[in-house]
Amino acid sequence: MRFADIPGDADVKRAMINMAKSGRVPHAIMLYENEGCGALALGLAFLQYLNCQDRGEEDSCGQCRNCGQIERLTYPDLRFSFPITSGTKVSGAAKDLTCDAYSALFKELVLKNPYFAENELSAALGIDKKSGLISVAEGKAIMQKLSLAPVTDGWRGIFVWLPEKMNQQTANMLLKSLEEPAEKTLFILITHSPESVLTTITSRCQGMRVMPLTKEEKAKIQKYTDSDDAETSLYDELFKSLIERLIARDLAGSLELGEALAGLESREKQKAFCIFAGEGVRSLMLYRRGLQHLSSVEEGDAAWYGSAAQKLPDGFAEAAGAAIGRAAFLLERNVLAKIIFCNLVNRLFECTKTKI
Repeated sequence: MRFADIPGDADVKRAMINMAKSGRVPHAIMLYENEGCGALALGLAFLQYLNCQDRGEEDSCGQCRNCGQIERLTYPDLRFSFPITSGTKVSGAAKDLTCDAYSALFKELVLKNPYFAENELSAALGIDKKSGLISVAEGKAIMQKLSLAPVTDGWRGIFVWLPEKMNQQTANMLLKSLEEPAEKTLFILITHSPESVLTTITSRCQGMRVMPLTKEEKAKIQKYTDSDDAETSLYDELFKSLIERLIARDLAGSLELGEALAGLESREKQKAFCIFAGEGVRSLMLYRRGLQHLSSVEEGDAAWYGSAAQKLPDGFAEAAGAAIGRAAFLLERNVLAKIIFCNLVNRLFECTKTKI
């Protein structure tokens, strides 16, 4: 993956290139993004730039052995850690499983779509009806990887996708590696919820914000995301219907929508809706404040967001965002979905009162 292949985020790319040129490469970078904005692609492009054997001023060559191996995800000093549990494609005791068991499936998904969402990964791994975790066994596997001499003389890359899914013991194991980094070892942590990552880990990483994609940038990655359109359309329909019923003060209708959300076929899709809805209320807030140019709303939806934003009271988006975030938190902890979404709808209904 070359920087040229990734639309947007010129500032992040420039910072990464300057790190490599100056030789001041941090041992750990935390990329935080809204889901599907390309943080993983940027991390891989940075690792490729660092290891390129014919590096240019602004990008890797894409032709040398190291570039080819990283683009094919066969580079021997590359490891991916991500949330897992036992599932339909890999069985066994969840506490003993490591990401090695799912590595081929993960890489297959990355090669197909480096902008994948969490629910897409769960489906690809066959664990879409369960909540994944980066376990102690995986922490030990990372430590084992680091204890071995690198195969190449280049930079070793350890990618941790969703470090917020680590339990305390795993996080403490990773912390030890971050405190005593091995030479030419780069940790790249990719989070959708930086506030949920252990503070001691965050403080040892250089944070970089990966910005949401504009409409034009989304069009450039359409080849990866065509399969997501039907799902996104469903979330869009559910979100707009819910907002319209809330505006109409239709509690019964809103609760019916809550039942529909609880009926989404997997917990990952329920969480994906929460992410979509969180972005939706953010856009409503921007429209209400006259900052719609900062939103990622497409032209065809602009009129709806503009109208809905003016019908909602001041403070709705902030309170609604907190309620949606809590719903996602409870989904992670396997609380009954019907209870979560009934409670969410009630909270959102309260948010539509004139004073919040």
